[in-house]
Amino acid sequence: MNTFSKRLDRLPPYMFGKLKQLTHDRRQQGVDVIDLGMGNPSEPTPSDIIDKLCEVAYDPKNHRYSASKGIFNLRREICWYYERKFGVQLDPNHEATSVIGTKEGLSHLALALIDEGDLALVP
Repeated sequence: MNTFSKRLDRLPPYMFGKLKQLTHDRRQQGVDVIDLGMGNPSEPTPSDIIDKLCEVAYDPKNHRYSASKGIFNLRREICWYYERKFGVQLDPNHEATSVIGTKEGLSHLALALIDEGDLALVP
């Protein structure tokens, strides 16, 4: 018995996986490819950044999950950015959150906008 929805069979391949394979194939063909896919850096991280990361990793207060809405200072900076860039004022306590990536953000957006029983067109 299949316990998964039929929609899983229609899911396209993961775009970045496909791009990674194309990049690999082209490099195997001798093509000089500049990979702008997943944001993987081609240069090493600067040592001062690594040093700071190591320093803060030893601080026990950093051994916990961040707040579910994200760190307040980050949300405040996001709101300030939107004010400078777009001229809108946002409340960091009620109108800003941080997510771990685009997929999570889009999932949360759908949950915020679509109620059970609503019809949604999804490409």
